[in-house]
Amino acid sequence: MGKILRNRGRVLLLFLFAVVVVCAMTPARRRRVPKQVDTRVYLKHADELKYDEYGPNPDAQIAKGHVHFLNRGATLLCDSAYYYQATNSFRAFGHVRFRQGDTLSLSCDNAWYDGEGQMMEARKNVVLRHRGQTLYTDSLNYDRLYNNAYFFKGGRLVDSRNKLSADWGEYNTDTREAVFYYDVQLHTPKNRVSTDTLYYDTRKSIAHIVGMYTPNRGLGKPGPSIIRNKDGVVKTTNAFFNTRTDRARLYGRSTVVNKEKTITGDTLYYNSSTGQNHGYGNVIYVDKKNKNKLTAGEVNYNEKTGRGYATKKALVVDFSQKDTLYMHADTLRVETFHINTDSVYRKVHGYKHVRAFRNDFQAICDSLVYDTRDSCLTMYKDPITWSQGRQLTGEKILVFTNDSTIREAHVIGQALSIEQMKDSIHYNQISAKDIYAYFNHGNIRRSDAVSNVRAIFYPTDKGDSTLIGLNYVESDTMRMFVSPTRQLERIWMPKAQGTLYPMTQIPPGKDKLDVFEWFDDLRPRSPEDVFVWRGKPAGSALKVLKRHAAPLQTLPKKSSANNKKSEAVP
Repeated sequence: MGKILRNRGRVLLLFLFAVVVVCAMTPARRRRVPKQVDTRVYLKHADELKYDEYGPNPDAQIAKGHVHFLNRGATLLCDSAYYYQATNSFRAFGHVRFRQGDTLSLSCDNAWYDGEGQMMEARKNVVLRHRGQTLYTDSLNYDRLYNNAYFFKGGRLVDSRNKLSADWGEYNTDTREAVFYYDVQLHTPKNRVSTDTLYYDTRKSIAHIVGMYTPNRGLGKPGPSIIRNKDGVVKTTNAFFNTRTDRARLYGRSTVVNKEKTITGDTLYYNSSTGQNHGYGNVIYVDKKNKNKLTAGEVNYNEKTGRGYATKKALVVDFSQKDTLYMHADTLRVETFHINTDSVYRKVHGYKHVRAFRNDFQAICDSLVYDTRDSCLTMYKDPITWSQGRQLTGEKILVFTNDSTIREAHVIGQALSIEQMKDSIHYNQISAKDIYAYFNHGNIRRSDAVSNVRAIFYPTDKGDSTLIGLNYVESDTMRMFVSPTRQLERIWMPKAQGTLYPMTQIPPGKDKLDVFEWFDDLRPRSPEDVFVWRGKPAGSALKVLKRHAAPLQTLPKKSSANNKKSEAVP
């Protein structure tokens, strides 16, 4: 038994020896040992170095004259310092200059530096320079571990174009992003921003403005952040502002005020360089000078070109007169010509489903154009206007105004004027090719019907205003004069044919012209009703009258084949 155990022991020893030999012959893989970073603070140079264990700083070495420290690739120079070798830190005094790489430098009057935590506390006349940015403050802490510098007793960040100041702020030298709090002021060549919280990306020159602005902190309620320039003021609570291009994206119900013009919206895009404004979400544009307002879901307008449009429940409100006018269209567009000159004028276009309401005037049409040169409003494609009990229809209606008061109205093509009488049963009617109406202080005083005139009107008794009969007239021209109380004074016609029917002897069907159409159900009834489109029913639209072709100036030439054919005929 003992012999067997001795043999097994020999075998085990031989196996272990073989393993050792094989391992010795096989090249061992070189293990990677992490390189240890030297975290020590080195005092490289000082003109004078001493140690006083009985002085006020027994743990410090006192260095004076051209003091030079090194730590993790950074250099610090100063006039004098307390060097705490045991804690790997020092306190520097006089002309402190810190440099890290080729892009960051810092200077101050005195500083505390902790080599273990890589934290530097700089005080008095602190200047931090990083690439193109310079930060001025009196109290700054610089965390080398996270590349973050922050001040808490007021500071200014300056570059080649902008100046930014605040009570408290941070600047990251890695991301080159800054955040500033409390009484933040950003100055650009064209704008000044006032807010309480601002994030600034120095690489992209984009400032994110958030929060409210409280001037003279602690006094009064906070208000919206403000962007000021020579043209106006922007008020917002959430905005992105590009200081290089002067473009702004405004959120959180912002407002742009330009002299007497104001635009407010849930989202606004504003460019002070190009003058371009774009608003979304319940946009309200107010012109205090001209006393009008525009509301829409989307508005685009350029202040420098004077061109823009409004859509999505677009509504124009004109409050320049005693009665306010409300007008809606699917799209409203404005064009300005010869802007910033003495010959400037504008054209306002409204198209698709145009409806207008004023207490004394209502209208609908497919599209319209307003020209400021002659203060003319032109309505196209089945336009209808109402004024009290009078209705006008035609192919095209032109309304000329003077300070928003109607002075003339032209109904061109298939003109039809209908006036509902007080009994709401009978109607005065005039049909003609064209009708021209003239107003005085907003009241009609004269009306001219031209070409193919047909009229039905009911003369009344001057005593009790009872109807005398029905007068049917045909003429080439009819001119009517109306009193200031809207009573018919007289009628002038050069030549006419007509018939007067007593009220009891009016033939059936003679009480209305064959073109009579009363569209009172389409009439806007309130400011809110302008958004509800009601068009003409099928079959009631005006007929399209084609113009006669111009006469031929020359006879058409016959083809050669026709000439030969005509010659062959005997």
